[in-house]
Amino acid sequence: MKPITVWLTPPGPNPWKVVVIIKELGIPFEIHSFKFEDVKKPPFIDINPNGRVPAIVDPNTGLTLWESGAIIQYLIEEYDKEHKLSYDTLREKHLLNQWLHFQMSGQGPYYGQCAWFNVLHTEKIPSAINRYKGEIHRLLGVLNTALTGKIWLVGDKCTFADLAFLPWNEQLQALLDVPREEVLAAYPNVLAWHTRLRERESWGKVLEMREGLMAEQALEWNGMPKGVNNMKEYEELLARGKDA
Repeated sequence: MKPITVWLTPPGPNPWKVVVIIKELGIPFEIHSFKFEDVKKPPFIDINPNGRVPAIVDPNTGLTLWESGAIIQYLIEEYDKEHKLSYDTLREKHLLNQWLHFQMSGQGPYYGQCAWFNVLHTEKIPSAINRYKGEIHRLLGVLNTALTGKIWLVGDKCTFADLAFLPWNEQLQALLDVPREEVLAAYPNVLAWHTRLRERESWGKVLEMREGLMAEQALEWNGMPKGVNNMKEYEELLARGKDA
């Protein structure tokens, strides 16, 4: 099997949803890491006209695909024939897709907006910050209820649905300015679930890869170059580079 190429910029959580599932399934892959300022430029814009990471190129099937949820569904359908991270029964198949859609439509967008308004946006807008912090807590409440009396979201094993939530929940401290364990203390079922996910060997290896790629580009925890605190400063840095 030829390796799948994963195109990504290292800071954001979405690419790592794909990578951790690839690692879990034992699929050969290689990472094409590039800078955030190049997401709207060739060659990446030729792969994903939306200019968002991740995207994959699979030489085994000739398919180029973007949108992390679509990539995950493809990887499961094409490469999880033994159902290591999935089920082949009707009920479980659709419940897994339900949770993946919830992650894509709920967790990702709301956590992302909180990251923008609370971390990256130059102007601090309390109403926006409070709204998206509140949505994070609402979503954690949904997960906490769903996990009552359960180890995993669906069935009796870790699946792609569980793993899809892992990278964004890993960012809770950065988003809310509160230690992750302190945030999750109010959601004990989520805390136990997230702890189980964090302890998986695949995630440890993913974090090592991410840290290496972040260091390679000299990036801070928030994805900005060292010494840059928000998007305005980042844009000014890029402008100075063009003028130099």
